[in-house]
Amino acid sequence: MSSGYIHLFDTTLRDGQQTRGIDFTVNDKRAIADALDGLGLDYIEGGWPGANATDEEFFGEPPALQTAKFVAFGMTRRPGYSAANDPVLAGLRQARCDAYCVVGKAWDFHVTEALNTTLDENLSMIEDSLRHLGQHADEVLYDAEHFFDGYKNNRDYALACLEAAMKAGARWIVLCDTNGGTLPHEVHRIVREVEQIIPGNQLGIHCHDDTGNAVANSLAAIEAGARQIQGTLNGIGERCGNADLVSLIPTLKLKTDFEIGVSDEALTGLTLTSRLLDEIVGRAPRANAPYVGASAFAHKAGLHVSGIARNPASYEHVDPQTVGNDRQVVVSDQSGRANIKMMLSKTKLGMDFSDAQVGELLRRVKDKEADGLTYDGAEASFELLAREIALPFKPFYDLDRFRVIDERRHNARGDIVVEAVALVTLWVGARSHMEAASGNGPVNALDRAMRKALLNHYPCLEDMTLSDYKVRILDSKAGTQAVTRVMIESHDKQGRTWHTVGISSNIIDASYTALHDAVTWKLIQEGARAIV
Repeated sequence: MSSGYIHLFDTTLRDGQQTRGIDFTVNDKRAIADALDGLGLDYIEGGWPGANATDEEFFGEPPALQTAKFVAFGMTRRPGYSAANDPVLAGLRQARCDAYCVVGKAWDFHVTEALNTTLDENLSMIEDSLRHLGQHADEVLYDAEHFFDGYKNNRDYALACLEAAMKAGARWIVLCDTNGGTLPHEVHRIVREVEQIIPGNQLGIHCHDDTGNAVANSLAAIEAGARQIQGTLNGIGERCGNADLVSLIPTLKLKTDFEIGVSDEALTGLTLTSRLLDEIVGRAPRANAPYVGASAFAHKAGLHVSGIARNPASYEHVDPQTVGNDRQVVVSDQSGRANIKMMLSKTKLGMDFSDAQVGELLRRVKDKEADGLTYDGAEASFELLAREIALPFKPFYDLDRFRVIDERRHNARGDIVVEAVALVTLWVGARSHMEAASGNGPVNALDRAMRKALLNHYPCLEDMTLSDYKVRILDSKAGTQAVTRVMIESHDKQGRTWHTVGISSNIIDASYTALHDAVTWKLIQEGARAIV
């Protein structure tokens, strides 16, 4: 690939907020802006001043960025207005920012149909708006909306829109694939042709992902001469989203000769930044996300694990630590001895297993997975299974029985409420404990009752929290008799996160097994001793 500096422009806080179900608060925007600035991006678009109260407040007290330029977004003046009297431009002028990004039509169809104005008036709107705003900020960018569709429909007019922006002094001319329907070979050809008129060091690219090609289109554009890429964290955005900067940043940094403002050290924070956004918007991180996903460097097949044990480059295109991720080796019915040994190396058990013990553990894993249990993603349950073979230990407690009751009723106000109550009887050493607890669901109630019975003996369980709960029906044809698999994620205040699994034809019984493993693993990590 070519060389040169690529300017990174993030529009998570504006274009990304158009994602269905996402609505940032001011504090959300500040946290995201700080994280983006810490990565070393060149531009951070904060939103559209005047469009809503959140953006008004955000631009009223902008974030103190150390590296990036803070950008306000808006549109060209309206038909029939002067730039000085246009209310949208007035809102931009009042925003505290370093640069303006102004969107204007570049497709003749949109000019006449959406704006209901003339082609000449649209050219004047672009030039007037950019020239006017250029008096109030260090830089002005022109987002040529629907440029690629416009170029294919009326090449001369689309280029005239770009030339109007250049004439007005725009620092960047950004070619937008607004509908996301252009393919990489088209983007490359068109950007190459545009670069004959507009210098590449003033050309940017803004791609939507409606064909799944936003990242590829962005790379095609810079190979053709563009020197700015616009995108969002995790590719969020309207419809199918935008070009994903979380994929583009490491690709540019690790796989091309292009230079970007993200240092090697900052790149190691990429995974954390990606997950920060997911946490803010309330989404589970996408496991198969390139570079940063939990499965991005996960190895399951025995042949693959054997290969990476000798040399990670045999099945990994980059070192996961360069982007702040980790290598994961999972065990399953496809596992070989190499998987088992590598998984053992990540536990306190180390590699002190004989060949016979490794073989026995592999046999048990495959037998249990044949029944529906999976250790793929349940490393704590795997460790407990391994301990049964190598380091037998006395259980910390024994369950006598449990009963869980769900009640759905009307309260005093006539509202429907659902309550769960669990009654648990268990033995800790020679003492029997019976405890009851309510919860917002049967598993929550069972967890609370168990903890209530155990805390007097094992106070270290106080900071343990059940943080995620997943259920999968393994045989849907069996209906209510189907085997159910429950996966539980737990964490504690020491920053540990662990995963356990249980199966049964009864969902509460499967949940108990996973809870039991979670509690047992925690106690082992704490060095607790079983009470006799």
